[in-house]
Amino acid sequence: MNGTITTQSFKGRRIAIYLPPSYQTIGAKFPVVYVQDGEDLFDPLQSNSLAVLEDMFAKEALEQLILVGIQPKHRIDEYTPWSSKALADRFPDFGGRGSEYVSFIVDELKPYIDQEHRTKTDADHTGMIGASFGGLISMYAANLQPTVFGRIGSISGSFWFEGFTAYMKKETPRATDRRVYMYVGGAEGAGKTNIQKDMVARNEEVFQLLLEHGYPHENVCLNIEKGATHEWRYFTKRFPEALKWMFPRHDDREGFN
Repeated sequence: MNGTITTQSFKGRRIAIYLPPSYQTIGAKFPVVYVQDGEDLFDPLQSNSLAVLEDMFAKEALEQLILVGIQPKHRIDEYTPWSSKALADRFPDFGGRGSEYVSFIVDELKPYIDQEHRTKTDADHTGMIGASFGGLISMYAANLQPTVFGRIGSISGSFWFEGFTAYMKKETPRATDRRVYMYVGGAEGAGKTNIQKDMVARNEEVFQLLLEHGYPHENVCLNIEKGATHEWRYFTKRFPEALKWMFPRHDDREGFN
């Protein structure tokens, strides 16, 4: 690792801040991506996703970024947009504190990060990304705060969540130049008998709803990986690809295959 990761407590919550290799050597400002589930998507002890990112930086295939990993306090509460019954009696209900969580990022964490680090503060240089429920809350944040988050990444977003596609159909703001990366494994939901069985179909529906709300096709990506399941190894594998889509170089704005 050529950059640095530091961890600290902020408002009673653990955060991990990754500063890219050139942060200490040049006086430039950097885009910031707020990452769900702490540093799990970029922890060098868990996967090679950060090594892949830094290789992209070195080859100038991706602008160097600051990553802010946010550890949830109560994941199924903070990452869900409204309360809903659990999928099985043995699990707790979904708490639906997503709006409160997004407000924490926008009103408390982002101002702190912008004050303490050299950041590009506008929406075009501010992203939010997560996997599973982290993808769900990232897409929800895009709707709640469209002037704050202009770059969104959803890796296997849990869009099967009760009422979410209906919400997207009604509440998605008209898009301008926001960029959204979506990924889902083609085998996600296989063998399920509850609403999770519709994992792929709901991701496809959200993708189509974004297009219907004015997102240019070149600004929205849906990558369906044949045979891939809902596992963290697939999430970390797609993390660098997602960031490359969200923050393309000018000669790479059409995306990649």
